[in-house]
Amino acid sequence: MAEVISQREQRNLFLTSSVPMESRQLTVLYGSQTGTAQDVAERVAREAKRRHFSTKVLAMDQYPIASLIHEAMVIFVCSTTGQGDEPDNMKVFWKFLLRKNLPSNSLCQLNFAVLGLGDSSYQKFNFVAKKLQKRLLQLGGNPLHTLGLADDQHDLGPDAVVDPWLNSLWNKVLSLYPLPPDKAIISEHILPPPRYKVKFVDGDQDSINGLHVPTDSNITGPSQNNPFYARLVSNDRITADDHWQDVRLIKLDVSGSGLSHAAGDVVMIQPPNLPDEVQTFIQLLKLNPQDRVILQQNDPDVQLPPSLPQPCTIQHLVEQYWDIHAVPRRWFFTLLSYFADDEMEKEKFQEFSTAEGQEELYSYCNRPRRTTLEVLQDFPHVINTIPVDYLFDLIPPIQPRAFSIASSLKAHPNEVHVLMAVVQYRTKMVTPRRGLCSTWLSSLNPQKDDVRVPMWVRRGTISFPKTPATPVIMVGPGTGLAPFRGFIQERTTLGIGGNVLFFGCRNKDKDFFCASEWQPLVEKGFLSLYTAFSRDQEEKVYVQQRIKENGAVIWDLIHNQEAWIFVAGNAKQMPTDVQSALQSVLMDHGNMGETEADRYIHSLEHRRRYQVEAWS
Repeated sequence: MAEVISQREQRNLFLTSSVPMESRQLTVLYGSQTGTAQDVAERVAREAKRRHFSTKVLAMDQYPIASLIHEAMVIFVCSTTGQGDEPDNMKVFWKFLLRKNLPSNSLCQLNFAVLGLGDSSYQKFNFVAKKLQKRLLQLGGNPLHTLGLADDQHDLGPDAVVDPWLNSLWNKVLSLYPLPPDKAIISEHILPPPRYKVKFVDGDQDSINGLHVPTDSNITGPSQNNPFYARLVSNDRITADDHWQDVRLIKLDVSGSGLSHAAGDVVMIQPPNLPDEVQTFIQLLKLNPQDRVILQQNDPDVQLPPSLPQPCTIQHLVEQYWDIHAVPRRWFFTLLSYFADDEMEKEKFQEFSTAEGQEELYSYCNRPRRTTLEVLQDFPHVINTIPVDYLFDLIPPIQPRAFSIASSLKAHPNEVHVLMAVVQYRTKMVTPRRGLCSTWLSSLNPQKDDVRVPMWVRRGTISFPKTPATPVIMVGPGTGLAPFRGFIQERTTLGIGGNVLFFGCRNKDKDFFCASEWQPLVEKGFLSLYTAFSRDQEEKVYVQQRIKENGAVIWDLIHNQEAWIFVAGNAKQMPTDVQSALQSVLMDHGNMGETEADRYIHSLEHRRRYQVEAWS
């Protein structure tokens, strides 16, 4: 019966269900460095609307936190960054929530649930979600459900936890907030309305009179909605031509931006889609790149994207906005199932949309890293039936990429340096997988054009000591060197020593990054350098072995000189191995037992004297 309802009736059903009803209002707040938490938050909102809740979705720092005491029900979706730190768009919210003067019954009226999105390869798995749950309880909040801890490392991805957690959550929500007598849960077979109304316009200015055009009038500095277009100064490969990995040192001119940055800060870069993929997508969907569109609100709870010009061309949307390079998520296939006329395609989309089909979806999509564009090429019938309005629901916006700043303003005024490995690898797909941002950046030639890179700066998770006399031990194999290069430049430009660097790579002659910079600093006494070239001898050597070999020096620095320790690089095994090496140093040279060494390291972490920034 649901299938014969007209599309207009379907949309009206959803839109009328979002009209606020007393005590049936739900707020979903998310905190994430990437778009994953937002995706899950929007899924929660869709399911809430099917249950006739008026629902709004906001990043935590966009939410007026003083309103929290008036909320009846909030679902928090948050991920963890760095060493158990809250993501950028949660920092202000979290700082307010930690105020000591908040009464212990501040949130006694609030029913809440927390869903964490994490990666168990990181040392502090889902740490932010655990901290948030604990703090909400301290402030008197009433948990609707047990804490959800989703894991990216699970064979089926985070949905392995998210699906059953949400099913259980809705049972508990409806027991507290039963459906109105005249309402039933809206069937999943009914197509929800699109996020935005898309209106095609001609070149006549009168056609857009009176429509809202987003502006950045309140923005005081470069940001995601108002990036600075930095001139590309240089783009140099710093690994040998015959080395397996292409690593670049990229220099950006930020003169006139008003940007400043400190050691440990991060540059955010907004990449476009790759030109060959843009052209293929436009041809595949038979789009006219010169067509101009305006977005209008279709739901009072969903705001227009502030970074999108109004009007904008289809070319701009495909090139700069829609992430056609991303691996599509489950909702992508659910939406396609509504539009599919071909029975075989429809059946496959429906299978991928079910909990039972997640293993199959993972094998088809996630394991080979199949992109949105490649998926659409695999299903040629549905591409002619997708309404343009729904492309905004189907394809998420391109997310910015974060890079540790590898330079100091004191050494390089008006510049930001990026140390970047170009991502390329093979799966069962014929075409090698390419990282969107690294592939784009590596292709830029500053000698050919006046190349501009959209970017802004945010605070990093590493905080270096402010006291110049404090010695610093830095462990940065591979591109983990980036934040330490900036900090070493900062200190040595000011004539400050006490810098100890452990660097590891495969070969001294092939991937010893910035080698020419270190020797003069060593000779002047500003830097102590310990290297581990794992493939230059028969037996592999890594940074953790160098730490053990120099245990007496490390112990003296940590215990007697109160040195700070920093570790940056790949999250898989290195941070754990380095911590084990430090534990061995404490046991061998500090005469500690294993338990005492663990407590000592924990004490260093608590005082921020031991910090780890790792990525997968």
